[in-house]
Amino acid sequence: MLRSREKGFLGALQKARQDLQKLDPYTVSFKAACDFRPNDGGGRFLIRFFGQDYVVQLPELSVRTDDGQEPDIATRLIILHYLIHADGAPPADHWIAFRELPNGRVYDSAFQGRSSLRLVRAYGMDEKGFVAAAQALGGDRLTFGDASFMFRLLPRVSMAVIVRFGDEEFGPNVTVLFDAAAGHYLPIEDLAVLGGVLASRLIKAGYV
Repeated sequence: MLRSREKGFLGALQKARQDLQKLDPYTVSFKAACDFRPNDGGGRFLIRFFGQDYVVQLPELSVRTDDGQEPDIATRLIILHYLIHADGAPPADHWIAFRELPNGRVYDSAFQGRSSLRLVRAYGMDEKGFVAAAQALGGDRLTFGDASFMFRLLPRVSMAVIVRFGDEEFGPNVTVLFDAAAGHYLPIEDLAVLGGVLASRLIKAGYV
C-alpha cells in the first residue's frame, strides 16, 4: 500500500514519463551528460544519482538501480525531471544560495528547514562527525568556513555544505549552496527536495 504522500506523486510521475517520451533520447543524453544505449526494445539511459547508478528503461521509462531495485518515488521523479529539464548548460563553477535560484525565495523557508537547520542540529558542534559523514558520502573537500564539502548529486547538479562550528561565544551555522547552473537542470521544487536528501544522507552517515 502506497503512503498518501507517494500517492500524490503518481500523477507527476506519469506526466514526467509522458514528457520524456516526446524527447529525442540522444539529445537528452547529450544535454544531461549521461549515457544512452539503444536496443531493440527502445534503449536505456544510464545515470548516476548521489553515487548510485540508475537505469531508465525505454519505452516504459521505469527507473531502477543497476541491480534491478526500484527506488522511492521521489528519486524516480528527480531523475526523470533531470532528463527532461537538462538544457546542456555548463557548470557555472560558482556557488549561490537556494534563494538566488529562479523562484527560490518562494521555497527558501522550506528548504532551510529541510537542510541547513537539520544539519546545524546534527553537526553544529561536531566537526569530526561532519567531516567523517561528508567523506563517507564521497564529498570533495572545499576551503570555505571551518569545514566544507562539495557533493555531485547528478552529472550536472552539484551542492556544497559549509559549516561554521559553534563554540562558547558563537552559535553554529550551516550554509547549503548550489552550483549556479542548477536551475538549468531541475525545477525549483526538486532542488528544494535535494536539500532534504543531502541532509538526510549526511545525518544517516553519521550514525552508521
